[in-house]
Amino acid sequence: MLEDTYAHSPLKKMFDNKDVYGIAYDEERSRKKEIRLAIIGCGGVAQSKHIPAIMRLRTIWEPVTLAAICMRNSVQGKKVAQTYGTKWYDDYRKMLEMEKPDGVLVLSPDSLHYEHAMACLERGIHVLAEKPVTDSLAKAAELVAYAKQKKLVFMTVSNKRYSPPYFRAKKYGIPNPAMFVGKFNLGYDYVDILEGGTVHIFDLARYFMGDVKALTAIATRHYSFNKTGYLFDHACINLEFLSGAIGQIYTSSSALSLKPWERVEIYGEKQWLAIEDQHTLKIYDSEEGPTKIYEPVFPNTLIFDEEFGGFMGLIENFCECIRGNAEPLVTGWDGMKAYELVLAVHRSIQEKRRVELPLIE
Repeated sequence: MLEDTYAHSPLKKMFDNKDVYGIAYDEERSRKKEIRLAIIGCGGVAQSKHIPAIMRLRTIWEPVTLAAICMRNSVQGKKVAQTYGTKWYDDYRKMLEMEKPDGVLVLSPDSLHYEHAMACLERGIHVLAEKPVTDSLAKAAELVAYAKQKKLVFMTVSNKRYSPPYFRAKKYGIPNPAMFVGKFNLGYDYVDILEGGTVHIFDLARYFMGDVKALTAIATRHYSFNKTGYLFDHACINLEFLSGAIGQIYTSSSALSLKPWERVEIYGEKQWLAIEDQHTLKIYDSEEGPTKIYEPVFPNTLIFDEEFGGFMGLIENFCECIRGNAEPLVTGWDGMKAYELVLAVHRSIQEKRRVELPLIE
């Protein structure tokens, strides 16, 4: 088993404090400046991932508070506010004015990301925006530039970078990687195959391999049950990286999700690694030696979805950046470049040609 070096994990302190649940008093954490967060758009992903991650961070003594949420649905909004002991607003402007949070999680529909993120930045509030960061490269570039001008933190929800297997894969790494292979299955009829799903793999490709120079994509609409209006349900994408490396991503919206739904492989010189379903990391670096494996053991390994899914690490990093104690592992620029790959794939499929980056809208 690989040594546990996951920077955002409380495992070491759990064992040091003889506290298997990770709730023993953490003096180092508790001394940090308290960060007040708010959420704009409190639907399923906020209620099932982001808010539980905030609560889990509070449990392990991270001084972070959910000051308020904003959503139009009054029944849902009041339920969430009551459940988590926070305040509900149906107008984000009023929430920002009244609560003055340190940071805001923008989890609203894609078409509203620019409006909501810009409103926060204009008020001097740091932003963590859901993917895709906006529905336009020009708008994304404007947000990135404005946040830099105002010296504010502007991050993107790319939670997989913080998930333990991917985090370890980046740390142990493959020196000078030559090839990236990624798979993503999407079985949800209500989620866009690229914007809502495969964009995660695009971000991981850049995370491990650097920027993409060009891509070529082909696709097919093989089945008729797609409910999102997409013109295709399967796509294969060939990538050319600036480093000279190559890659391929294949994705399907007719497969089953979670059975398993993703795989990443990275190839180097006489070694390669694979991350299976955001769960198991295997590093093959010797013909004679053993395979190095990181894999949680059920039920003996204490696993919280908030942590293993990367949301705890993401929000902790956001808070530490607001405090001035860290740099973002994933920036607004990273979110913009991942969305650029989405647009490039669409263009390549529609125009049946190789597309070079960066794009000009």
